[in-house]
Amino acid sequence: MQNDLTITVKANYILVRSDGDKDLDFAEKLWTQVAATCEENDCFNVLGIARSSTPLEAMDGYDHARLFVDLHIDHRYRIAWVEFNSEASDMARFIETVLSNRGLPGRVFSNEEDARAWLLS
Repeated sequence: MQNDLTITVKANYILVRSDGDKDLDFAEKLWTQVAATCEENDCFNVLGIARSSTPLEAMDGYDHARLFVDLHIDHRYRIAWVEFNSEASDMARFIETVLSNRGLPGRVFSNEEDARAWLLS
């Protein structure tokens, strides 16, 4: 399985770039590193830009809620996520709904400009 992850600290947000195949193990790696970076930098605004070649499975979407709780990703966070693969975008929106129904952060956008504008508003 091929995937790439880069996390960059910007002036007022954390930029996450995630490309390639996705599964729950990769999601756990991604969110563990994001949470650690946010804590280390006392910055909880996260802009995610993804180009997934293989999206997550539906059950992995449900597991995001547990993952967020375990990693203490809570109301302090403001997460804007962009997924450029349309099939994976549907799954990202499903995850957004799962998280929202549990009072957890995360919003999906169709482009980087709208995501950044919302994140920094």
